[in-house]
Amino acid sequence: MEMRCPRACLLPLTAVIIFSFSFFVPQILLQLIYGSHKEYTRQPPGHIIFTKHDRSKSEPQQVHISLAGSDHVRVTWVTEDHKAHSIVEYGTAPGQYATMIRGDHTSYTYFFYSSGKIHHVKVGPLEPTTTYYYRCGGSGPEFSFKTPPSTFPIEFAVVGDLGQTEWTKSTLEHVESKDYDVFLLPGDLSYADRQQPLWDSFGRLVELSASRRPWMVTEGNHEMEIFPIIYPHGFKAYNARWRMPYEESGSESNLYYSFDVAGGSIHIVMLGSYTEFDSDSAQYRWLRQDLAKIDRQTTPWVIVLLHAPWYNTNSAHHGEGESMRKAMEELLYGARVDIVIAGHVHAYERFTRIYDNEADSCGPVYVTIGDGGNREGLALSYKEPASPLSMFREASFGHGRLRVLNHTHMHWSWHRNNETNSVVADEVWLESLSASSTCMGQQPSSLKDEL
Repeated sequence: MEMRCPRACLLPLTAVIIFSFSFFVPQILLQLIYGSHKEYTRQPPGHIIFTKHDRSKSEPQQVHISLAGSDHVRVTWVTEDHKAHSIVEYGTAPGQYATMIRGDHTSYTYFFYSSGKIHHVKVGPLEPTTTYYYRCGGSGPEFSFKTPPSTFPIEFAVVGDLGQTEWTKSTLEHVESKDYDVFLLPGDLSYADRQQPLWDSFGRLVELSASRRPWMVTEGNHEMEIFPIIYPHGFKAYNARWRMPYEESGSESNLYYSFDVAGGSIHIVMLGSYTEFDSDSAQYRWLRQDLAKIDRQTTPWVIVLLHAPWYNTNSAHHGEGESMRKAMEELLYGARVDIVIAGHVHAYERFTRIYDNEADSCGPVYVTIGDGGNREGLALSYKEPASPLSMFREASFGHGRLRVLNHTHMHWSWHRNNETNSVVADEVWLESLSASSTCMGQQPSSLKDEL
């Protein structure tokens, strides 16, 4: 069941009390500490959708899955009942569960809010391109998911800055109208912003999609939820609720990780814009080692996602990714990353291949896709005149599709969802840099020394 409201929702009394203490009071204090931020010209946002819980306390809610290794999937869900079991039963036929796996669980508190029991169960090994039927906790409804293929072609749905508004619902409906294999989200999920019940509402809203296809996400600024002294490190809700395969990829943090799909033919790196990234940081060292392991003969495609864009001609958040670009761009360029996808700016933009602010045929294509449905509206103001590096830009809600056809070619498309039906407004064919003898035969001298 869903409730629509202009900017906030009419909740039960207990939820109102939680909101008052855990959101409004901290927000007022933060305004006193940091002052107000500049607002950008935006289109009116869609109404917030608060999705209510309509199952029993012991039944699973907010079910979502993520990839957890080459042939495993992690199933995550929440129960209000803290005695519920962290088990998943699954099989390849409806109602017939040949295997049961037990996992672990966690919970957290944030001011006066206490989460439900958050279950994480890693299931597998699984066969590729196979539908599995599963049940969480030994009771409740049956769900199903389909594993990604082990070969080409493979298709990704790409959505940034999703939120939980009427635009969000429209975007997800457009995404689900055409099949895909993996969902990629470069940050800003729930827009809870310390209102912890909105994390629960978001999990319920996306469950239909996130329980049937792997959702691979990285953090954005709206996941930070830092409060001075009390919660100085941030990401408490995000790390508890959206556990990604960081350990499987040798990372020390859930805020950055990598994974392979299509039998190892595609390597995807999820970077953290809001954790340390300079050359002395753990993330930098991990990224350098992760990229150095890639054999482009067996892995022709390398894709990177992060939140704050390194290239951006929109007036909103202009230059916010610059320090990270200066720290890490050379690593990505030396590894011949094919495409870098970001969010944060609430609009769409696609650049040509770039390195160090210049067109470079051996650099990545850069895409900004922060237009999934956030509650803040669109960023309508672009810098003029347009940069010759920017190939297409538009402030509309929508989503992306990345279809990798084979070892040499992929197709990127952006689908505007302002209309009743999703419309392809921008598209381009890309050739893998691994197929370029020129690009693969050269490397920045400083990177050679570093590696």
